[in-house]
Amino acid sequence: MNDNMHTHYKPKNFSDLAAFGFTKLLRLFADLFFKKRYGHRAVILETVAAVPGMVAGMLNHLKSLRKMQNDNGWIKTLLDEAENERMHLMTFIEIAKPSIFERFLVILVQGIFFNLYFVMYLLSPRTCHRIVGYFEEQAIVSYTDYLNEVENGNIENIPAPKIAIDYWNLSEFARLKDVIIAVRDDEMSHRDVNHDFVKQIDDKKQIKKPKEESLEINETLN
Repeated sequence: MNDNMHTHYKPKNFSDLAAFGFTKLLRLFADLFFKKRYGHRAVILETVAAVPGMVAGMLNHLKSLRKMQNDNGWIKTLLDEAENERMHLMTFIEIAKPSIFERFLVILVQGIFFNLYFVMYLLSPRTCHRIVGYFEEQAIVSYTDYLNEVENGNIENIPAPKIAIDYWNLSEFARLKDVIIAVRDDEMSHRDVNHDFVKQIDDKKQIKKPKEESLEINETLN
């Protein structure tokens, strides 16, 4: 097993605690609603997971234009993340065959979460990237549980859909188990990237703070 698989970033401040609490609350609702219907859970949750990268990418794009500054690769990374999560959704639609109600739920959840995340990102990008990092930590747990159910024979290890074979360049004989592993690997990458974005934001603030303190000292001495 990958030692990095269940890495958890412990909350260090109020922003982290708020992000972790929000994530655990959503996890509770998902557990109560879907229980062990992992394919259907994936359809709804990947709808949510595909939103942050698009929102953050768009807002960072506008910020780069507004400030006429380089984005240091953030925009492409975020938009690639959104596209990757969208492909997760397209894959699990083929696997789970969501009902009309679940399709309506996708529209409802997306509408609510998009607007909520948009406002949150305007207020605190740091908290939002930490939320995504924690989302991905929980996604890794869910996909590991899903994989265990398949390996134990409780969920049929059906052939992988063609969309998954083409996207992840899987073997033509790939099964559901292979798809879950590929998706889980993606989530591990997104987890690390978003937690690293938080670190970059914190580091930038630390660099800025001594400069401000130096200016205050100089003003006092003068």
